[in-house]
Amino acid sequence: MSNILIIDDEKAIRKTLSEILSYEGYKIEEAGDGEEGLKKFKEKAYDVVLCDIKMPKLDGIEFLDKAREANPDVPVIMISGHGTIETAVEAVKKGAYDYISKPPDLNRLLITIRNAMDKNNLVTETKVLKRKVSKVEEMIGESAPIIKIKETIDKVAPTDARILVTGENGVGKELVARWVHEKSNRATGPLVEVNCAAIPSELIESELFGHEKGSFTSAVKQRIGKFEQATGGTLFLDEIGDMSLSAQAKVLRALQEGKITRVGGDKDISVDVRVIAATNKDLLKEVDDKNFRLDLYHRLSVIIIHVPSLNDRREDIPLLVDKFLADICADYGIPKKGIDKDALDALKQHNWTGNIRELRNVVERLIILSGKTIIPDDVHAYVVPKR
Repeated sequence: MSNILIIDDEKAIRKTLSEILSYEGYKIEEAGDGEEGLKKFKEKAYDVVLCDIKMPKLDGIEFLDKAREANPDVPVIMISGHGTIETAVEAVKKGAYDYISKPPDLNRLLITIRNAMDKNNLVTETKVLKRKVSKVEEMIGESAPIIKIKETIDKVAPTDARILVTGENGVGKELVARWVHEKSNRATGPLVEVNCAAIPSELIESELFGHEKGSFTSAVKQRIGKFEQATGGTLFLDEIGDMSLSAQAKVLRALQEGKITRVGGDKDISVDVRVIAATNKDLLKEVDDKNFRLDLYHRLSVIIIHVPSLNDRREDIPLLVDKFLADICADYGIPKKGIDKDALDALKQHNWTGNIRELRNVVERLIILSGKTIIPDDVHAYVVPKR
């Protein structure tokens, strides 16, 4: 249900608009002057605001200025019984969505509200999409391990050296791979990602190297594998420790000779890719256990970048929380929430077994369940879900 805030010093006008819009299925809140309206606007997310111009304490134009500072994405529709063309033009110039004279025409009012909400939804969706299609997320952190990783990336990215990224689940190994690609000479080429743990062992070879039509029962047409798709760019092999030994042998040949053969084919195909691998396992232990080839390990680990757990870089938590607060609130189309210093300290003391991924989920949960400012009680109540 969409929320509408009506700000007008005339009680009869508020009551009439409230009854009409409630009947149309909107959830309505009222304010009797600009100051009360601004207070409510800052405390809660609204889809549309209807605001009178002539009001005591804080008039409509002043409210509009302050509301635009607090959250410029919420459409404000100005209404007035003392309107002139000059007033309407001034309101629109200052960012009002539209201007309606009193008494408002009911059909025009409802259409204007509907259009304003459609625009608001489009603005929110556009911001989310822009963030999703941006080339690479920022690497947040000023701790010594993160600074070292950034320096290493700057040194190795311009080369074609193969890189092995290690670290626990959720620490951001994929982000390291993306930054290496972004800063490399292959940045204009494709970055192709393969999660080796998510693909059944009997299909991993087809996924990586492709297959010819008829090479197995379900091979109804030729398929181009990830190595060929990544030619001229970077191939990111995530969770490489879960790859089958037979696939490892073919990956080793591709790295040694720069050639692959599709499943069911006999033709060598040249590929030009830079390989970045990542794992949450101790590959040398996997070698001892006969689960991973030692020669492949040495091929992949020309450069090793270890990404620390969040527990090992707690000083970065305030920066990460601030980033997540800004991004998630923007996704939801609400003003950025604040966080109390003691609440931030409580987050820093938490045992982050899920690392960055867990922290982001926790921040999203706090945004949804907390008030305008996240306080220590919120952290204690919501960070560890009750079983």
